[in-house]
Amino acid sequence: MNKSLTKARVFATLALLILTFSFTLPMLAFHGVLNQIENSKESEISSFSKTVWNFYNQGRYKSVSTPQEAHNDLEKMISTTAEIGPASMPIWAVSLEAPNYPKDAFPEGIPVFFHFDGYSGEVHEMNTINHYVGMDPMWVGGTIEREIGIYALLALSLGIIYFILYNSKILIYFMLIPASLPLLFIADYSFWLYWFGHNLHDWGMFKIKPFMPTVFGDGKIAQFVTHSYPSIGFYLILAIGLLSLLAFFAKQKALKGINNQHA
Repeated sequence: MNKSLTKARVFATLALLILTFSFTLPMLAFHGVLNQIENSKESEISSFSKTVWNFYNQGRYKSVSTPQEAHNDLEKMISTTAEIGPASMPIWAVSLEAPNYPKDAFPEGIPVFFHFDGYSGEVHEMNTINHYVGMDPMWVGGTIEREIGIYALLALSLGIIYFILYNSKILIYFMLIPASLPLLFIADYSFWLYWFGHNLHDWGMFKIKPFMPTVFGDGKIAQFVTHSYPSIGFYLILAIGLLSLLAFFAKQKALKGINNQHA
């Protein structure tokens, strides 16, 4: 077998495995569960969904108000009315340092994590701060993205599988989609930050001018210091992007070699 073709399949398979176990599997297993919790239909949550959430939330941030024994146990998290986030890997982390929040409890500020399919962390507290400065609650942003996220990743996974199985010129260019995942995320994330900062309301305690929140690094909103940095999920989609790009070039080289042999 052509060595470049083997490399392309190996790179694409690794990208598919990272995509599946970091995002697609937990998103699929936990799909609709947060709505079931919100609608008091906890009895309808499958044991598989609970197991997946418990496994993927090992070591994740939990609110200081959540009892220790409830950590990593979805049933106990529900019974204690704790804030429950998605099971998938968090991609970006944002935190706000506020004068009235104790440093001991929140040494780096109120943390919130962005996922492909939702938010986790101190979402309720963040929404309180948003209201204070006249911004919309977090759930207003990225609604369509969160709704179609699982379907988009399933389609992406299927495309990678076709790339692995078939030697088609068209399918080569499909791999540029997963290769661009980091850029697509940052572009969408930046757009929503801009939207929130330029759609302010009069319900805030005081008025602030429209602004662009800091996408990466430290910034400031009113009297709040902000921190915005990539989380583990972003490094995983960077790995997916790099592997997809390597698979693209390897398959391109392989097909050129095959065509030259037939010429």
